[in-house]
Amino acid sequence: MFGLYAAVVLIWGSTWIAIQYQLTVAPEVAVALRFALATVILMAWCVVRRLPMRFGMRDHFFMAALGVCLFSLNYVLIYVASAHLTSGLLAVVFSTIVIMNMVNGVIFFRRRPETRTLIGAAIGLSGIAMVFADDLAAFDLATGGSIGLLVSLAGSYIASLGNMASARNHERGIPVLQANAFGMLYGSVLLFAYIGLAGIPVTFDTSPSFIAALVYLSLFGSVLAFGFYLTLLGKIGPDRAAYSSVMFPVVALLLSTWFEDFHWTSHVIWGVGLTLVGNVVILTKRVPKPAAAVLEQVAGSPTGLKP
Repeated sequence: MFGLYAAVVLIWGSTWIAIQYQLTVAPEVAVALRFALATVILMAWCVVRRLPMRFGMRDHFFMAALGVCLFSLNYVLIYVASAHLTSGLLAVVFSTIVIMNMVNGVIFFRRRPETRTLIGAAIGLSGIAMVFADDLAAFDLATGGSIGLLVSLAGSYIASLGNMASARNHERGIPVLQANAFGMLYGSVLLFAYIGLAGIPVTFDTSPSFIAALVYLSLFGSVLAFGFYLTLLGKIGPDRAAYSSVMFPVVALLLSTWFEDFHWTSHVIWGVGLTLVGNVVILTKRVPKPAAAVLEQVAGSPTGLKP
């Protein structure tokens, strides 16, 4: 499990920087190209491995929901927000998906949050508010920081809905590879249809930086990282799998410091710290006492009961 966590954290922690090199074309086009290439890679792999690809209409509906929420609309919003926020701050906002998964778990799976979940959510949201203290104090829809915050939060929530669709697909026994292949296919088709209807020019940047970013985001950020992450999600559930996002901001902000000259102010440091603490509080399970220890405690009580 640790290897999957480490791979997801390192890959997705670095993709925020790669996204910046794709902003030379329209966000919708950048995302469509990314997942179209990822779809080709995954479909080819499934064919070569002769994996079963026949599924019912209802399963295809939820794979389409996975594609729209996790491989399409959410990324368009994240790419739009990238024009207003540094990659590190984007990763901090995206880490709130831990809280969103908890909320959606209640809505879709009737999973009631524990007290520690509510406490952790309050701490995490306080951290986000501290990171964006300047933008929140002068909140104005006309400012770039405020727009970036709202758009990235919307993208994060839509991604959480995609996590719920993936959890449902796992319960149905749909393998991760096939679900991702069809999901990315549906997401790409939707985006290209929207691009055509909206009249968005389809351009391709031939610069080495754009092509390198496209390949990295498609192969590592999409095919491999989503495969690792959704495998974790299927094994341990969306709440625990989202633990990997606790470390995204750390990796992304470190890279942003090096590549984007990001400056760490005191409120950013404290805010990031609170965000990480909140996520850890949510996802760290209380270890129950061993049965032997409980029996010993009961036996040692004069009344035979726990004091």
